[in-house]
Amino acid sequence: MTVSFSLIQEDNRTMARAGVLHTLRGDVETPVFMPVGTQATVKTMTPREVEELGARLILSNTYHLYLRPGADLIREAGGLHRFMGWNGPILTDSGGFQVFSLASLCRIEDNGVWFRSHIDGSEHFFSPEKAVAVQEALGSDIAMAFDQCAPYPCSYEEAREATERTSRWALRCREASRREDQALFGIIQGGVHRDLREKSVKDLLALDFPGYGIGGLSVGEPKEVMYQVLDYTVPLLPPHKPRYLMGVGSPDCLLEGVARGVDMFDCVLPTRIARNGTVFTRDGKLVVRNAAYARDFRPLDPECGCYACRHFTRAYIRHLLKANEVLGIRLTTLHNLHFILELMRNIRRAILEGNFLEFKEAFLARWNKN
Repeated sequence: MTVSFSLIQEDNRTMARAGVLHTLRGDVETPVFMPVGTQATVKTMTPREVEELGARLILSNTYHLYLRPGADLIREAGGLHRFMGWNGPILTDSGGFQVFSLASLCRIEDNGVWFRSHIDGSEHFFSPEKAVAVQEALGSDIAMAFDQCAPYPCSYEEAREATERTSRWALRCREASRREDQALFGIIQGGVHRDLREKSVKDLLALDFPGYGIGGLSVGEPKEVMYQVLDYTVPLLPPHKPRYLMGVGSPDCLLEGVARGVDMFDCVLPTRIARNGTVFTRDGKLVVRNAAYARDFRPLDPECGCYACRHFTRAYIRHLLKANEVLGIRLTTLHNLHFILELMRNIRRAILEGNFLEFKEAFLARWNKN
């Protein structure tokens, strides 16, 4: 197998676990957060900077790269790794979430999805076979099956239809997969309905994917609802394969996801809020653009050891942001990625040392205080 998973240790009071994801481009310690490089770049960061922050696995977006610059061009360049200068493993999503998020531009059929480009309005068609072919052209290490993500809220019937279609498309993706150096993960759907989640798991386990994404969450539902879905979904998944909660990246959700047995996460949140002048600290989010920090000469987070916190103040970074200087969003992005990646390292260490629950409770007590 091109991707396999070794379970190293399980927490005896939660479902948290530490493991290793083995890929052809190196091992990745889990739990892991994947920085998102939507268009073959983690915004404002060079690949070397992302690697130096401790990232080992990143995500890129099939839909966006298909539209621009095109999968054929990337294949001609030698594949996504060479094209973007990233030597570690890459996971590509299937484009299914973009179908959901850009619903006004698409039409879903049993055979696939017709959609209009958000760039120029041109019409395109994505089928499960096309989604696999595009990801194979990109040359990612892990590809995701094409799925349909039901919105929240939606009717039971809408969720059932999306779940059943996802299962049919998963089979078609499995049959279309050709690259022996690329692992194809399935995606669990089912909305917030337990019976649909159980049916989705059953359907996908029958296809024996090397890993499983948990989709259809973090799409507007309350966090407690997401946690409830994880509570009854994750235990159904095989312990010897990686579990990937898609689109989740706030510190509290990462901790709660790990506590429920999730191994892999991705989200644009750390980089997106950084571009809006918001950073993570141990005491919660800090909107450094606010006037209150104009004469605040402390680091973004006094307990952080990232480059931005070692060398610059809130006042200086606020000045850069207000002046629209690119360095401002580079520093906030660097800090947020460092914060999340360090959090994941500390979570793994706590699992291995047997004190994950204490770590989780202490972190969340401080995080939630503000």
